[in-house]
Order: sequence, then structure tokens, then C-alpha cells
Amino acid sequence: MSVSPYRYLFFSSFLLPLDGSCMPSLCCGWAKEKNLKEKKKKKKKKEDWKKIRGYPQRRGMEKHTGSLCTNPHHLNIWKAQELYYLRMQRGRERMEREKVSELNQCKRRLRVCVATCNRADYSKLAPIMFGIKSHPDEFELEVVVLGSHLIDDYGNTFRMIEQDDFDIGSKLHTIVRGEDEAAMVESVGLALVKLPDVLQRLHPDILVVHGDRFDALALATAAALMNIRILHLEGGEVSGTIDDSIRHAISKLAHYHACCTRRAEQYLIAMCEDHSRILLAGCPSYDKLLSTHHREDYKDIIKAWLGDKVQEQDYIVALQHPVTTDIQHSIKIYGLMLDALLSFNKTTLILFPNIDAGSKEMVRVMRKKGIEQHPNFRAVKHIPFEQFIQLVCHAGCMIGNSSCGVREAGAFGTPVINLGTRQTGRETGENVLHVRDADTHNKIYHALELQFGKRYPCSKIYGDGNAVPRILKFLRTIDLDEPLQKTFCFPTVKDSISQDIDHILETQSAMSIDLGGTNLRVAIVCMKGKIVKKYTQPNPKTFEARMQLILKMCSDAMRDAVSFNCRILGVGVSTGGRVNPQEGVVLHSTKLIKEWSSVDLRTPISDALHLPVWVDNDGNCAALAEKKFGHGKGVENFVTVITGTGIGGGIIHHSELVHGSTFCAAELGHIMVSLEGPECSCGSRGCIEAYASGMALQREAKRLHDEDLLKVEGMDMKLSEPITAAHLINAARLGNSKADAILNKASTALGVGIINILHIVNPSLVILSGVLASYYQTPVQHIIKERALFSAQSIKVVTSDLEEPALLGAASMVLDYTTRRTY
Repeated sequence: MSVSPYRYLFFSSFLLPLDGSCMPSLCCGWAKEKNLKEKKKKKKKKEDWKKIRGYPQRRGMEKHTGSLCTNPHHLNIWKAQELYYLRMQRGRERMEREKVSELNQCKRRLRVCVATCNRADYSKLAPIMFGIKSHPDEFELEVVVLGSHLIDDYGNTFRMIEQDDFDIGSKLHTIVRGEDEAAMVESVGLALVKLPDVLQRLHPDILVVHGDRFDALALATAAALMNIRILHLEGGEVSGTIDDSIRHAISKLAHYHACCTRRAEQYLIAMCEDHSRILLAGCPSYDKLLSTHHREDYKDIIKAWLGDKVQEQDYIVALQHPVTTDIQHSIKIYGLMLDALLSFNKTTLILFPNIDAGSKEMVRVMRKKGIEQHPNFRAVKHIPFEQFIQLVCHAGCMIGNSSCGVREAGAFGTPVINLGTRQTGRETGENVLHVRDADTHNKIYHALELQFGKRYPCSKIYGDGNAVPRILKFLRTIDLDEPLQKTFCFPTVKDSISQDIDHILETQSAMSIDLGGTNLRVAIVCMKGKIVKKYTQPNPKTFEARMQLILKMCSDAMRDAVSFNCRILGVGVSTGGRVNPQEGVVLHSTKLIKEWSSVDLRTPISDALHLPVWVDNDGNCAALAEKKFGHGKGVENFVTVITGTGIGGGIIHHSELVHGSTFCAAELGHIMVSLEGPECSCGSRGCIEAYASGMALQREAKRLHDEDLLKVEGMDMKLSEPITAAHLINAARLGNSKADAILNKASTALGVGIINILHIVNPSLVILSGVLASYYQTPVQHIIKERALFSAQSIKVVTSDLEEPALLGAASMVLDYTTRRTY
């Protein structure tokens, strides 16, 4: 900073005498001949400079500069004023600097690090990298390359990144060779050792990770532990092999998601990811392939890779990778694929498999069959993505298990044969034909005959070509000031209770609901099977009234549970008809319960009570009740048969409840014992229920009563009393031969049906439950000894001791599951 003119004036006063003349001895080379006029001119210049700078005029200053040094008071005033104006100037400069700094801070570019591990994920990441690079005023791109990009056997594919004019910030050799499970684990560990230094040096605001490779898992783990935000591409999808687990693990580590399909978005939401951080973008590779697959030079590309004689749609592209969870099976399928391609005798472009465990063995199989020397085959390690897309687009067929077959190939309508289980669960277009397994190459050969040369409608399941603009817009919205801690959107559940004495003394309980044809019952059931309190109401006839009553009764039970010191762990529902217990949906109801088909019971009850809900058929619930509280406790294989208004039951096999593939296992009442028997409520004839159910016996009792053949001497019947099965049983006991014959036929039908069950599942115990159980026990045991195979004749038939099997069975679903027991 230059010396203040006032300071110069102060010092000059020691050089000038009071009369203003020069002192020759102190001139320091000044010209002696300068006259007084020149000095006045110089003085005027100084005064003008001070006026320009805005300094106020000092009193007496214009008269004589030398007088300043003779008045100390004036000197102090000048110093104070000079310091004041200097501070003001520095303050203005500091404010300007802060304003510029703040403006630069607002314009700070988002530092985005894109990490690529192999040739496949680079095809998805490259369009995003180009998009980021095209906006240098908003984004700062850092590129990290690792994995198989840097291995010669896999084409040293990092060179294509350099050819795309990207500056690679770091190259990490992270692959431990061996191509087996241990090598994959060691590769992840090596990556975790090397990544922290790179990420600490680059210090990105966000790391972009793609897909489901083990290298990507290492990237996501390192970034999450170093508090770096993660954007995960293509999460929420479903496929086979270990990739599925890795993909979901990365999704749980990631802060943001860019998914490709609506289903993937829904899966991420179901995985408790925050919906506001999920972008349905589409696949980034579609941005490139949809705009470039109509290239005019595609014929030159075909000739360059396959030769001059090969025509469009007259060759096959083959790409098969190992399945790490079943390596031997994938090697077998690979060999069968090569045999089928050899037999099919078409020009084939075959790419080497990726670096997963098992790839070395697959290469051995290929070389053992002489594929690299065969005239029909062109075996290559790597093809640039743009050229590979042209080859897939114009191929007669693509075969293997690459995700390219089920994703990108659909955009061109190229026929695809997907082999094995690696892509199980992926969304595919109609162009994909699956060959899940094969023992010989004939099945794959037949698939080639069906698919080769076909063309299918173009599918855009995975994108519309606008993924990159959506992703860039999403990146712009990321707020770096919001908390880094990731949160999950769990479904609403009952608030946890703190660990205190009241909690410890609570009785763990379940809420049970039994939907019968006549009554609707709700109960609080404790862990030991004791019914604390039961509520009963007539079952309404309409769906809306029934659901409203269920929720009201449950709310009443929840309120009462507090006074009984019962902690409700969940809700179990027992209902008639066919039930899907996995979804909590009544598929088809019995005729006794109206408007009760295709009904979701789980969702409304769970939403209203904020509790988990289990739903099952009443017969299955009866079997579960016996397994937990009754004769079936500790028995590995047994059958429960309900003999009430209808006939039902449940089968416990190897301590597990049998549901069947379509949830109609153990529909015991509809086992046919006669081809020309009475009509059953199911619409068929000759079912056990048409002979032995309470409704069947009531029907026969009414028939006898109408014919005046029911009442016998000693039988007390009131005229207004409705006729029931109990009257038929009473009449038989008093010697009514007609009633006895009907009951004998019913017992025989039930016994024969149970014998069929014994011969199919061979249980060690049969438990009869329901109001007719005590009557049927003896005749059924007799029929088994008389008609069953010798090895089944010793199986015991017992009657249930449980008063409320449906309610107890519904409770057991809750109590067994919530206390970590098997169900």
C-alpha cells in the first residue's frame, strides 16, 4: 500500500524550515535552482489529490505545511482521521471480497464421481458421463476405473474410456485372478483397501454406482462408510445368481436411486426406500442405442467382425456368463449351448464370459470343443458397445444369459433365447424364449429353430431414450445441505414399548377372528391357549357391513386388552373357503358366507390396527390349533378332520402345514367316495360332505320328518322346533332303523374318505373335531381297521379336546410367528 500523503507531509516538515526555503544540506539530490513558484505548484497538486480522495480540508492547512509539526494537537487529529478512513476503505474491500466469495459458493459445481468396473456397466454409465461433461458449468466429473477394465484377458477395456476422451482420475487394479468364489471375495477386499485413498483425494459430492457386480458392492460400501452420497442405477430389479443379493445390498446403501422400470420402482418402495429419492429414469444405454441403431454403416460392422459373406439376420450372437450360485449347472448349460450351435451350423459371434467365478471353466469348455478354430465361430473378448449394438440389432438370434438379451435386444425386436436361471425374474418382452434347464442340446437346438430369423415388435420396457436428461435434472435437485443420514420408510406398526416392569409383566397375546357361516367371533388368546375374552355377533350378509363389524369388534378387543394387561402381538383370521395365506386374500368362499370371494382381509385390518395380520382356512387353523395346544403337540405327521356344518380339515406333514400349489390342499370334505352320490355344495356328487356333514344329516332328518318316519317312541320333539342333525342321531339311538341306516352310510363315507387320506399322506394320527366328532369316532376307527391297508390299520382316531379350534388356530399363527417359532 502507498504511503499516505498526510504521512508524507508530516515527514516533509522535518526537512523544511519555517520560511519554506530549501535546506541545501538535506535536499538529497533535489535541484537547488527550484524556486518558490515550483514548490507552490507541487503543493497545489497535493491538495487536489486530497480532494479527489475525499479527505476533508484541515483548518490552516492551506497556509503553511511546516506549521503542522509545531502543533501536536493537530498531528493527533490527523492520525485519528487517517486511521478512520483507512479502516473504512478496508471494510468496503472486505465486504466486496465476501460478496464475491458467496457468489462463487452459490455457483459451486457438483462434483460427481462415476466409477466403472467392466465393459457392461460402462455402456450404461457412458451416456451419463457424456451428459455430465457437456455441462461443465454445473458439474465436475471424476472417473474411477477398476475391475476387469484393467485386465488384458478381458480386452483392457479402459482404453475405450480414454478413446471417448474422458480423463481417468484413478485406475485401481482390484481383481484377484482365480475366477472362483474365493477370488471374488478377495477382489472385494482388495478394492476396499484401495478405494479410501482415492475417494479421500477426489472428495466427490456424489458417487454414481451401477448395477449388481461385486466391484460395485465394494464401491458402495466404501462410499457409505466415508459419508459420500451414492446414486445407484438399475436398483430394484430382480434376477438370478448372487447378483440379485448384491443389487439389493447396494440399494440399501445408496441414498438415491435411478431405476429403469415401474416394477423396479415399486420394488424399491416395498424395500422401504424413500419414494422422493427414487427416479424412474429408464435405462441410460437406451439413450444411445435408440438414437444410433439405425446407423448406415451397420453392414461394414458386420463384415468387420464376421466376414464379407455374412448377411444381415443370418448370424447368431452368443454371450453366456457363469451363475455363481450354481457354477456346475451353468457350465453344463454352456456346453450344451455350444453343442447346439455347432449342430445348427450358422455363423456365430461368441463373446468370452465375464470374470465371475466359473468363467475359467467355461473358457476351457469352449477351447476343448475347438470353438476358436471352428470356421463358423468368431470368438472375441470385447466389442465396443456401439458396434455390439449394431451386431445384436441385425442378428438372426441372440443366445445366452446376458442381461443385454433381456434388456437391450428387446428394443430392436431381435429374437433371444435366454438360458438357465441367471435372468430369472427380469422383465422381458415377447422376443425372449426361456430355456430354464436342459439335459441334452436338443431342447436348445429346437429353441434355435423356433427363434432364428424371426422379428418381434420393438419393446421399450427399459426406457424411451430420455434417461440421461432425467438423471441430470435429478442431480441438480440434490441438496448437499440436507442430512446425510439415510432414512427408510417403514410401514406403520405399533409403537415399540420401552423395557419397563409393566412391559415385562404383560401377557403376550393374539387377537383371533373366526368368520363362520352364522356368527362372527373375536377373541383375545394368551400364549398358553387360554381365551381371555370372547366377543360374538351375528355375521352380516354384506361385505361392507361385515368388514365394519370386524373392525369395531377388534377395536373393542384392543381397548379391553389394556385392562387385561395383554400385549397384542398380531391378528389371526380363520375363515371358510379357499385362502391364499401369503397374500391374506380369500379366493373363493363357501356358500354359507355371502360376498366373500376375492377379498383382501389383511390390508384393511392391518391398516386399522397397525398390527401384522395372518389369514388362513378354518380347517388349516384347526390343524394348527391341535399342533400347538391339542393332541398334535409334538406329533410330526397328523390329519385334523372337522365334522360340523360342513366337512374340512388340515394336514400337518413333517411338522409343516400343507397348503398345496393352489391353496386347496386338505379340502377333505370334497374327497369323492361315490360316483353317483348326492349332490354336494361344491357342485359335484358323492363328496364326503354330501353324506356326513351336519347339513347333509339335517337334510335327511327333514326328509324323514316330512315322511313322518323320524319320530319314535320316547323321542321328545316340539312342533315349533327346527329339525337338525341332533334329532336324527337321537332317533337312531332310540331305535329308528331309517335314521340308523342314514348315519351308518354317513359314517362309512367319512371312514372311506379318511382311509384315502391315510393311503396318500400316511399320518400317524387322525384327530376328529367339531360337533359330530364324538359320534363319528368309533365307527370311523372300526372302518379303518376293516378296510385300510394292514400298515394303516393301527393308526389311532381321537376326538379333539379343544373347545374353540378355529380361534386357537388363528391365534397360533400369530404366536408362533411373532415369537420366532416355525409356521
